[in-house]
Amino acid sequence: MDATVLLTPLLSTMSQQRQDSQRYYASEQYLLPADTVETARLNTQHQVFVRAFGGGLSLIPMTNFKTGDRVLESAAGTGIWALEFYQKHKENGIILDIECIDISDRQFQRLGCPLDIHFSLHSVTDLPAEWTDTFAYIHQRLLSIAMNETLWQRAISELFRTLSSGGWVELVELDLKNGKVDVGPYSSKIRSLTFAIFAAKGIVVDLQGYLPLLLKQVGFVDIQCETRVLPVGRSPDIGYPSEELGGVCRGMMGPILDHGLIETKEEYENIVRESVREWNESNKASIVGFTIIARKP
Repeated sequence: MDATVLLTPLLSTMSQQRQDSQRYYASEQYLLPADTVETARLNTQHQVFVRAFGGGLSLIPMTNFKTGDRVLESAAGTGIWALEFYQKHKENGIILDIECIDISDRQFQRLGCPLDIHFSLHSVTDLPAEWTDTFAYIHQRLLSIAMNETLWQRAISELFRTLSSGGWVELVELDLKNGKVDVGPYSSKIRSLTFAIFAAKGIVVDLQGYLPLLLKQVGFVDIQCETRVLPVGRSPDIGYPSEELGGVCRGMMGPILDHGLIETKEEYENIVRESVREWNESNKASIVGFTIIARKP
């Protein structure tokens, strides 16, 4: 699939099955919707990943930044990370200029945002030419179920181009290959369905192995990676909440129906509901998150 499809909105050719899912999808490639339900889930997920990495918003020390530095948040979603990152630095007297981009503006939470946080519609695979050598720091989180190899190659090249010399990129992602969500018959079915749609879309499932090599190939140096194994269960305090993972699975209903991997939304909803029950009752389910930082020479 051509990388430009990431920017292509769904038009009247969208299948009846996806319409029946009653969710809005911003592109054919990205497997999750862009609507109010997903907005709430993204904000919850933000807190989960912040907790997983010790309460920090970044592995880059705050001492790396000074007033006036430009920061890019790619795949910003609601912009919650950018707002918290901005406020943390403002408390220390540092005023950053932050650009938030995404392929849909339906989840942007502009109300109450400082004037130094800007929102715009762009894909990381095709950033504006005028942003070359612009950003001191770029943060991007959880594009794992949107990107095939071609898209990743274009994205990493664009991130390198738009960073200023000495600037850092930080990628927060899921290791889809090594998580364990199949702890019963229903959750095993969910894993089978999700990996089938990953294969259909060319999703790179071994990102923890793939991204460091790609970053080095493009020209990044000082590449470092930190990994967290997040238990999946009933309590949000232990790792990744079962209902949150269920929300991710529900979000992929449209593409899974589109590809004929399941017959009805009722059947799929039952599989998700029973999977959540299995995760709640098990102490063996987990997902793997990791953060990679790399510097442009």
